[in-house]
Amino acid sequence: MVAIGGGHGVSATLTAARRYAGEITAIVSAADDGGSSGRLREAFGLPAPGDLRRCLVALGDPDSVWTQVFEHRFDGTAGDLEGHTLGNLVIAGLTAATGDFVTALEEAGRLVGAVGQVLPATSVPVVLRALVPEGEVEGQVRVASAGRIAAVALEPPGPPTAPEAMAAIQHADQVILGPGSLFTSVIAAAIPPAVAEAIRTTTARRIYVCNLDVRERETAGYDVASHVGALLAHGIEIDVVLTHEGGLPLGDSPVPVLARPLAAPGGEVHDPERLASALEDLLG
Repeated sequence: MVAIGGGHGVSATLTAARRYAGEITAIVSAADDGGSSGRLREAFGLPAPGDLRRCLVALGDPDSVWTQVFEHRFDGTAGDLEGHTLGNLVIAGLTAATGDFVTALEEAGRLVGAVGQVLPATSVPVVLRALVPEGEVEGQVRVASAGRIAAVALEPPGPPTAPEAMAAIQHADQVILGPGSLFTSVIAAAIPPAVAEAIRTTTARRIYVCNLDVRERETAGYDVASHVGALLAHGIEIDVVLTHEGGLPLGDSPVPVLARPLAAPGGEVHDPERLASALEDLLG
């Protein structure tokens, strides 16, 4: 199983996939330019590590001290380290030591005892750009708060992707996009040309896991069909949509939609067992 998107959303998919998938790969957007990731990008010129760190933790051994401390965030008593997470610093240090970001992620995965691999959607730092009614906005943080988005793109155009990521998509039984922020996480991870082409040509079933509801400005007023339309408009092909029963309005989707109860009690997040059950059913 291959999961594609951003850190928070794909973490939910990875937690579910651990219940049924024998081999797991996460392909994660590296366009974040805020917080600890943004500072490390600026200082060392590496792809944003934060979302990849979250996925490593989701795949890590929950009893490992490394898995637990990877999420430790330094507070105001830590001086220049304030706001950084330990996992981000470890990934940055491993990148400097090995000279390769993908190798650093592999070594970080060994530290946390990850049951799968985590790869960046691009092997170089990228900037997310968005077309909005007021013009063009640059940078993931600004794009996320810009409101209604017409389209997004990456700078530089056509950034390279690690061969391991393309091979994982090509050989998968399932490719899952989302959940997560539609433009700034899911589409940002899927539009690098090599990733989009691998999604288009894979024989795996391609599933989009829709968000439980709308909480972000970038998709205000969207129904399920609007999410699908945005994916297709960016050249991202899917076979089926999995959405929460009673969640977003369905609209007139051009691809099949499966509605299942997916939310955890309280309705804030996806329930791992429910999501795993629905995804496993879609393997057939």
